[in-house]
Amino acid sequence: FLNGRIDLSQAEAVMDLIRAKTDRAMGVAIRQMDGNLSRLIRNLRQEILDALAQVEVNIDYPEYDDVEEMTQRMLLEKTELVRASVEQLLQTASQGKILREGLATAIIGRPNVGKSSLLNQLIQEEKAIVTDIAGTTRDIIEEYVNVRGVPLRLIDTAGIRETEDIVEKIGVERSRKALADADFILLVLNQNEELTVEDEALFEAAAGHNYVVVLNKTDLETKLDIDRVRELAGENPIVATSLVNDEGLEALEEAIKALFFAGDIDAGDATYVSNVRHIALLHQALEALNGVTTGIQLGMPVDIVQIDMTRAWDLLGEITGDSVQDELLDQLFNQFCLGK
Repeated sequence: FLNGRIDLSQAEAVMDLIRAKTDRAMGVAIRQMDGNLSRLIRNLRQEILDALAQVEVNIDYPEYDDVEEMTQRMLLEKTELVRASVEQLLQTASQGKILREGLATAIIGRPNVGKSSLLNQLIQEEKAIVTDIAGTTRDIIEEYVNVRGVPLRLIDTAGIRETEDIVEKIGVERSRKALADADFILLVLNQNEELTVEDEALFEAAAGHNYVVVLNKTDLETKLDIDRVRELAGENPIVATSLVNDEGLEALEEAIKALFFAGDIDAGDATYVSNVRHIALLHQALEALNGVTTGIQLGMPVDIVQIDMTRAWDLLGEITGDSVQDELLDQLFNQFCLGK
């Protein structure tokens, strides 16, 4: 990086490659190491630089009456062009963050509905203790798993219910915290039991999150009011499983993939962005570009409007390292674990 062989986004892609949890995440990191994102950012910065240069020329040589109007029109066109590209990059940002960091996924439900069995089935390992005794899981169990290219950080929680057991009560409180912090929820119900008030409360707690309802124990008699479950779930997917018989897992994995990656992500897309720092800078650059448009619409002088344009240029430069503080470089490169 210091010798100019790679830029900052390519250096960060090395870290992304090391930390990649799925083939898709690895593919995105490799493409960014190749400089695809860098080339796009540099092209956008060049577009802005061309506009700024023209503004300076027009300010220095204002002999013609229509120079101001021409400059504003040209600035507006360039701004719209760059803003469209930035918005396109940001459209993939949420999926990029998922690929890079994984989804914190809470498995919730009443005791003994099959939460630990679901965790074990997804990771293909007997990680959690499974018994017929309600309240077996007392603490949080975490494990990473790759579900159709979606990295999930699975969190098996204690069954959420009212209890007088001190240890189980602590587990239930931790479960509620895991639920509040989750990016995604697997809400497990027992199809062999009638819907309870506690079940309905879980739907309320899951509101505002992405979640899939898992109707477990389909090998037993159906006692659950399915119509009521559909009403409570709304647009969220419902998948029937029999974890004892290994049934329904493929449908569940497909529902998870469809929920977050509608249509396959092309890891070779040159406009793909996954780094959290890059996403934050793109949002700031978009805000600066919106400031340019607003300033022109309000009839502000061009030399004032170009301040926001210059800010957008600087912000995009921070992605590639063309305009970045040494303190940030130290912070970023300290994240590499050398000699490990």
